[in-house]
Amino acid sequence: NFLTYYLLLDFQTELVSWMRGHESSVFSISVHASGKYAITTSSDTAQLWDLDTFQRKRKLNIRQSVGIQKVFFLPLSNTILSCFKDNSIFAWECDTLFCKYQLPAPPESSSILYKVFAVTRDGRILAAGGKSNHLHLWCLEARQLFRIIQMPTKVRAIRHLEFLPDSFDAGSNQVLGVLSQDGIMRFINIQTCKLLFEIGSLDEGISSSVISPHGRYIASIMENGSLNVYSVQALTQEINKPPLPLVKVIEDLPKKKLSSSDLKMKVTSGRVQQPAKPRGSKIQTRILKQDLTGDFESKKNELPDGLNKKRLQILLKGYGEYPTKYRMFIWRSLLQLPENHTAFSSLIDKGTHVTFLNLQKKYPIKSRKLLRVLQRTLSALAHWSVIFSDTPYLPLLAFPFVKLFQNNQLICFEVIATLIINWCQHWFEYFPNPPINILSMIENVLAFHDKELLQHFIDHDITSQLYAWPLLETVFSEVLTREEWLKLFDNIFSNHPSFLLMTVAAYNICSRVPLLNCNLKDDFEFFFHHRNNLDINVVIRQVYHLMETTPTDIHPDSMLNVFVALTKGQYPVFNQYPKFIVDYQTQERERIRNDELDYLRERQTVEDMQAEVDQQRVEDEAWYQKQELLRKAEETRREMLLQEEEKIIQQRQRLAAVKRELQVKEMHLQDAARRRFLKLQQDQQEMELRRLDDEIGRKVYMRDREIAATARDLEMRQLELESQKRLYEKNLTENQAAVAKEMRADADAYRRKVDLEEHMFHKLIEAGETQSQKTQKVIKENLAKAEQACLNTDWQIQSLHKQKCDDLQRNKCYQEVAKLLRENRRKEIEILNAMVEREAKKWKEAEGKEFCLRSAKKASALSDASRKWFLKQEINAAVEHAENPCHKEEPRFQNEQEDASCLPRTSHLNDSSEMHPSTQISLNRRAVEWDTTEQNLIQKVRNLRQRLTAQARHRCQTPHLLAA
Repeated sequence: NFLTYYLLLDFQTELVSWMRGHESSVFSISVHASGKYAITTSSDTAQLWDLDTFQRKRKLNIRQSVGIQKVFFLPLSNTILSCFKDNSIFAWECDTLFCKYQLPAPPESSSILYKVFAVTRDGRILAAGGKSNHLHLWCLEARQLFRIIQMPTKVRAIRHLEFLPDSFDAGSNQVLGVLSQDGIMRFINIQTCKLLFEIGSLDEGISSSVISPHGRYIASIMENGSLNVYSVQALTQEINKPPLPLVKVIEDLPKKKLSSSDLKMKVTSGRVQQPAKPRGSKIQTRILKQDLTGDFESKKNELPDGLNKKRLQILLKGYGEYPTKYRMFIWRSLLQLPENHTAFSSLIDKGTHVTFLNLQKKYPIKSRKLLRVLQRTLSALAHWSVIFSDTPYLPLLAFPFVKLFQNNQLICFEVIATLIINWCQHWFEYFPNPPINILSMIENVLAFHDKELLQHFIDHDITSQLYAWPLLETVFSEVLTREEWLKLFDNIFSNHPSFLLMTVAAYNICSRVPLLNCNLKDDFEFFFHHRNNLDINVVIRQVYHLMETTPTDIHPDSMLNVFVALTKGQYPVFNQYPKFIVDYQTQERERIRNDELDYLRERQTVEDMQAEVDQQRVEDEAWYQKQELLRKAEETRREMLLQEEEKIIQQRQRLAAVKRELQVKEMHLQDAARRRFLKLQQDQQEMELRRLDDEIGRKVYMRDREIAATARDLEMRQLELESQKRLYEKNLTENQAAVAKEMRADADAYRRKVDLEEHMFHKLIEAGETQSQKTQKVIKENLAKAEQACLNTDWQIQSLHKQKCDDLQRNKCYQEVAKLLRENRRKEIEILNAMVEREAKKWKEAEGKEFCLRSAKKASALSDASRKWFLKQEINAAVEHAENPCHKEEPRFQNEQEDASCLPRTSHLNDSSEMHPSTQISLNRRAVEWDTTEQNLIQKVRNLRQRLTAQARHRCQTPHLLAA
């Protein structure tokens, strides 16, 4: 109930995947033509697998009462056929699993339960059979049952069906192999319903059989366990003999709806009988024509502009080509070009098609004019039909006509369109692949006329896509010169559309000598893409010979329609292509274009992000470098601090040694100066605190000055002891009795304490001097640490207090400065407005008035007095503020304005209408100079006021300095 996927490498089996999912045994596996998907079928379900990832994509569940008969892919398509046990057949789209259609139920008169199925290589015909001697043939394009074949009466059930491939039938297989219950596999022609040959027998029956992909061999497993391999060429030797002369069909019966009885055909057995040929005689075949068709043919050969097609053909056979002077005129008449100017203009007005925007990159052309004409013609073709926007060989096909008709784009477009409609029939049925059906026609012609050359191609794995398709897609423009190409198309446009296909076969036949000498694939490719030493006249004669001698059943004219000209007014709709493939490619192209735009946007975003990341990385590297420098600086300072601390420890050790000596001296003086010892201890603690406070700011300088400072401290301490002793003796006599009594009590308590300490000290000396020193050291270190912590805390509190005061001071200063700035801006605006007003007045009228000079001098003197008065007021205010800094200063701007208003005013000073221009310029210059001087003085006064205020605040914030 699971699948195991194996891979064969050098005859060694390697397990690739193990796919689980089926609950019952798998009896059918179908693989897509691309090898990407596979369908496995069991009795209750069918599952679609992705062979790239070996993961299940979809699962088909049905009711238990229905059951699955078989699910498989159609060849060369994306269609899945599902056949159920109730004879219902559905077709699904592989990508979307959308139900495309359902085949109708077969007629009740020939209803059978389908068990086995087979499909032709082109996916057009489905053969179905079961427990019956009837065989149903379905046309999947028309979605209807078109034939019921009745097998011989010996056949009661059909066990296996398989079509016999043929290299020359373009995938439309005509021979069907039917394996029945008696172990005999019969091969029948589904068109003629004739039994061609059979393999196996009643004594040696076939259990199962398979046909090779090329249809050359049949491998069968016999019922007795043996394996037989049959040669199809040997089995069909009698069938492939040349056929009898054929009669061309003049008229076909009208089609009518066929009933189930009309669909039934019996398989006839026996070999094809052929009449005996008389010796030395040739069979001559003539096509009989009715006399009534003479007028019809004459009318048919009449061309526009008074030309006759028959006469032109006679002229062409006589001279081999049309006159150069009249060639374009003859072509236009032969092709019956409608010259639809309006329709062509509408196509041109749509602009350049998006597919051909970058045409010059893929097809670089030296002439820019020719490139533009080619681009416009291809865009018009793409706007005419969507298929031409996806046709890769369209530029190769259109280029020779564009180069020939580059001065008349309308004729160029219609010639190419006529060529596509008539000489490119059935080219797009297998799009985007080359036209396999057309190439098969050429291959059939080549096989009939030159089997040796075709066998040479087959032996060297050269397909028609290499020896025929390059000539068709370039319309011989790569292998012929301009004159040869024109001569060839004179004949192509004058004959049936099959003439072009015959030209390909004739070109190969005429080049058989160099082709038979080619053994490498690269040589063949070079031959069909470059010019060769070949006479085009010989090729054209060979084409006419092939047109006349090729049998009707393989002649391309039986499969191609006759010439049809373009319609007048509007161009016909061209939809002879698989629309779903073109739509799919259009959607894919649009999706790819959108994906590319998304990718460009994402790439731009990624580039922006990358730039930001790079910038961030640079900033991070700078930050890391800065942090590294800070870390190194910190480490350096830590090392310096450790060195200083080490030096301080050494100095403290020396100081401790000196202290121990001093303590020994003090113990000798304790009996005489116990009271002085308490005061001395207090002074010592104060001095120690001051010393530690000084050491915090002078650690670096203590290295050179510590020894001298310590010696001076010791001398000072001795002097202080003596002075304190004298001071204490002097104060002791002057104290009151209560103080003396209290001091005596304290002295007694202290004496008892000292006695106890001495007693304990003697015990400690007896216990060991080393232990005492360690204990004293620990106690002193703890005491020093506690004192240091207290000092640090006090220092931090003071620092925070100072910072708070500084912040308040800065805030007040900022407010004052901002206020002054606003006032200055207001004054500047007033001055500027006054200057604008002065300039706007009519100063030209003030010429020749001398009294304005005296008025200006008087105004200048008044202005000087006003400024001096203002400066005096500012200086007085600064002095007053310096004397009393805590007094709140009132705003002076209002008072200054009031004082200024008290000054004498002269209305005629403001009126400069009578002032001379030179006088006005001089006054303006002096006013600017006075303003500059005034601003400098004001700034100096403000600076002096700020310094005095700062000093006063500093004095107010440091009361301990004032007390000191």
